[in-house]
Amino acid sequence: MLEVSAEKPGNVTFASGFAGTRVEHFLASAVAAGPAFQKAAYRGILVADGKLELGKVGLGELIKECAEDVKAWQKGGNTILGTVMLFVPIAVAAGMTTSGANYGFDFSVLRKNIDLVVRATSAWDSVHLYEAVDVACPSGLGGAADLDVTDPRSKERLVEGNIGLFEVFKIAQSYDDICFEWVKNYPVTFDLAYPYLMTQLKTKSLNTAVVHTFLKILSERPDTFIARKVGKQKALEVSSDAKAVLELGGLETAEGQKSLAEFDRKLRLTGNSCNPGTTADLTAAALALCTLSGYRP
Repeated sequence: MLEVSAEKPGNVTFASGFAGTRVEHFLASAVAAGPAFQKAAYRGILVADGKLELGKVGLGELIKECAEDVKAWQKGGNTILGTVMLFVPIAVAAGMTTSGANYGFDFSVLRKNIDLVVRATSAWDSVHLYEAVDVACPSGLGGAADLDVTDPRSKERLVEGNIGLFEVFKIAQSYDDICFEWVKNYPVTFDLAYPYLMTQLKTKSLNTAVVHTFLKILSERPDTFIARKVGKQKALEVSSDAKAVLELGGLETAEGQKSLAEFDRKLRLTGNSCNPGTTADLTAAALALCTLSGYRP
């Protein structure tokens, strides 16, 4: 909810939307996703207490359940599937990780637990994730070299080959940063986005801090959603534009504000094709870490 509340360029905001998808769809999705995240955290607690095997956490099932809940409560299409895919392992790992009195987590332990959780996934986690994609119907998919999520035969092959979700995401990590985060233990979230966002939040409003973090991620990581839809060259161009906005001061200078408005207009000229959706997911994940570290708006 905090992520969609910020006026990020090229994304759905309170002021701008896309055909059939507006801010209320994202707000409803965020609320609808809550129970699945709570269940994920509870399963993490059971793992920590020795009452549930790590391989039976059911990440794919949790993601699918979340996708179904989101679809049931809003009519704006796919809104937050990428965010859900990032959040569910974090939620399970948070349940596994001891927190202090002020809800402060040892992030080195949290991150190790995330890695344990994603590596323990089974073939059924893979199948359930593919079913979650069927439910959410995100755009920009198809054409994978192997085990294409849009190929109905893929689910059978996953079970026959006993291919866990971590292995599936290894295939996709080069062209999907959600998968990259899973396989590489969330480097963009932990090493780039979170520390930058926390620094921003010390002196800036939430909106400014989130927008600047979004631009920072986009300037260093060409958005893989854009790359899949309109090509890598366009994604690189968008990253260059984001960097230029930041160099002009972003929301803190008149020149930066003017540049940001032009950047936003340029992105929206193409409809949803140049929506930096993956960057928004990564920004949301950084906000999740902020809340786990004790931040409250």
